[in-house]
Amino acid sequence: MFANNSIYKSMPRRQAIRSLMGGSMLMPGIFSELLASSAGSKSPLAARTPQHPAKAEQVIWIYLSGGFSHLDTFDPKPGLFKAANAAGAQSKKNKTRYMPSPWDFQKCGQSGIDISDLFPHLRDCADDLCMIRSLHTDHGNHQRAALGIHTGSFAMTRPSAGSWVSYGLGTLNENLPSFVVLAPKIPYSGAQLWGSSFLPGEHQGTRVLPSANPVPNLQRLSASSEQQNLELDLLKQYNARHLKNHPTDPNLKARIQSYETAFGMQMEMPQVLDFSKESDATHKLYGLERGSTKGFAWQCLAARRMVESGVRFIELIDTGASNNWDAHGNIHSHTPLAKNIDHPISGLLKDLKSRGMLEKTLVVCTTEFGRTPTFDGSKGRGHHKNVFTSWLAGGGSKPGTIVGSSDELGSQPLENPVHVNDFHATILHLLGMDHERLTWYYGGRDHRLTDLAGRVVPEILA
Repeated sequence: MFANNSIYKSMPRRQAIRSLMGGSMLMPGIFSELLASSAGSKSPLAARTPQHPAKAEQVIWIYLSGGFSHLDTFDPKPGLFKAANAAGAQSKKNKTRYMPSPWDFQKCGQSGIDISDLFPHLRDCADDLCMIRSLHTDHGNHQRAALGIHTGSFAMTRPSAGSWVSYGLGTLNENLPSFVVLAPKIPYSGAQLWGSSFLPGEHQGTRVLPSANPVPNLQRLSASSEQQNLELDLLKQYNARHLKNHPTDPNLKARIQSYETAFGMQMEMPQVLDFSKESDATHKLYGLERGSTKGFAWQCLAARRMVESGVRFIELIDTGASNNWDAHGNIHSHTPLAKNIDHPISGLLKDLKSRGMLEKTLVVCTTEFGRTPTFDGSKGRGHHKNVFTSWLAGGGSKPGTIVGSSDELGSQPLENPVHVNDFHATILHLLGMDHERLTWYYGGRDHRLTDLAGRVVPEILA
């Protein structure tokens, strides 16, 4: 519209609007609206005060797709050796085949938390972990269980945890999305895992791809940022008028906000994703080769930089709906998957701690369910919803602690069962939100992340 026009490159925004009006380039009906918008208005993503004093301000949510085995990672069961031997002696009468873990465990740090040989680097961080060994969920189906751990709902599409946090707290940097998802592939249930459902669309997750082009179309097409700003203002006013005529369309408001966020991302996201100024020592800490834009190490370093830049909720997903932790065929498929994430996660925790950021950043590592204590086929384990393990670090969680336990075979919760709804309630509590008061009215009733259940687990709190 004003290509190569130096006047508009240096002119203040309100003066430019008046000049456009004087040149009949704007319809008089929206002139005052543009001037009003240029004075600024509160963004729906503006930071909000927590409901009660918060321990954590931001979240890094690590989701390991497919259901990693608690029995081979963080919950050792010597009883499986005894059960396997006993079942073998009675093989003609008993067809149950128990599977002892092929990996050794070590008690790590001063806390003595057990971590298997799959995670040698994470062992260094044992005293920062709050290990929850009594989690249980409602479904053993990947799609439903993945929805459950993300949204609290196992059957219906509902807002994700990240969307609820964005809705409750807003963002710390309005030039970036409040909720970002770093995912190389699409997981089970797809974008529903970071969708906002009935919450306003601006709270849905923005997917970033670990690649040379993580966010497409970040380079502006306009001749200058001033020109682009004016064009967006004009478009915003048309959209606002359209919204008045279609007030029941929930997507319009989100679309308007998306233009504002996209403009901010053009300025800040390239800097966030530019690792060139990170030291060689930092790259080594994460196990990241300088110049690489792929792999979980890249995701973890990007997450730390996003926390520094004010993104409220960052989710890291290691794999997709295939070639993941779903070890039906062979439990040893865990080996390359663990190698992919072990060094980077350890580096992330150490980096956050050394920078004084772990205290206010809650790191969550979870999956949709565990694996069976019995064989599935000749070398694998099946789905197991009855009990599984996840851990937290930082953000007010109690470090060097084991919460709950499973029975001697890792089949059922034994002490302090923690349902997925309890897990969510506790995370919200650490962020300064009451899970019973963080609600949205939809379909005739108030909805919340924990639906009609959930309790804060005091043993998780520091």
